[in-house]
Amino acid sequence: MFWPMLAIALGFCGIAVLGVLAIRVFVEAQRLGHQVASTTRRINRAAEELEVAATRLARTGDAVR
Repeated sequence: MFWPMLAIALGFCGIAVLGVLAIRVFVEAQRLGHQVASTTRRINRAAEELEVAATRLARTGDAVR
């Protein structure tokens, strides 16, 4: 009777450990998703600023000719 109870207890502990690890993976995936979204916004903002700067430079070049 000892061995079956030990097996059940170890199985429960294993499932508990896997649950904790799953929660940690979920939290880190959420954090990574937020970082990717933030970086994407920054890249888009930089691309827009570059486009505006290129337009101004093109106008300045046309005015010089």
